[in-house]
Amino acid sequence: MSISLLSTKILSTSQKAILSNPKFQLAEYDSLKIDLLHQEIDTSYKHIIFTSQNTVKAFLKNIQQKDNLNGEENISTITSQITAYCVGEKTKALLEENDIKVIAVTHYGAELAKILVEQYANTSFLFLCGNKRRYEIPTRLKENNIHFKEQVVYENSPNPKAFTKQFNGILFFSPTGIQSYQIKNSIKESIAFCIGTTTAAEAKKHTSNIIIAKKPTVESVLEKVIEHYKSKIN
Repeated sequence: MSISLLSTKILSTSQKAILSNPKFQLAEYDSLKIDLLHQEIDTSYKHIIFTSQNTVKAFLKNIQQKDNLNGEENISTITSQITAYCVGEKTKALLEENDIKVIAVTHYGAELAKILVEQYANTSFLFLCGNKRRYEIPTRLKENNIHFKEQVVYENSPNPKAFTKQFNGILFFSPTGIQSYQIKNSIKESIAFCIGTTTAAEAKKHTSNIIIAKKPTVESVLEKVIEHYKSKIN
């Protein structure tokens, strides 16, 4: 018996290898369209909050453009002066790959906001985010009178696609990914494998058949899939 899965994010080769068991039939698509915006980054801020890998990519793209226009200020000079505070292990990895020092990293924005309030209350931050950003970080900073400048550096929009097939499991990686999927489909009896609690909260609007990854990473979602279907694939 085969197990049909739909990933609402195109997986990397190494991620697909995790689901290499021949009983898994994997379909995949990007439920969201990400557009990095052209923005003038305020380099007077040396403490920057990155909420995702997309914010890092947008930041790097924009300082690269600035570097092309302004020869005396190069990328390495800018990045060497920055300290980063971020959400997600992969966000941290991408920052460090580009020689940006990471001071704090958490799985969720609410956890990062707590650290910022408790340990960095006298710091001024540049808060980089997407147009669908969550409220936890800016709300906590405002409540505690911590100065920050918010800048939207990428846009996240639905990329709906209709599926006629009923999948055994659907892999979701964000609340907006679920919203996009629901535009032309319904979760129905499928199991919703969710990357984290905020994604699961959105899934609960449509189903009670939810499994949450142990860690908010793509790989952890895939591991949960294997764990759930272990008796059927061995």
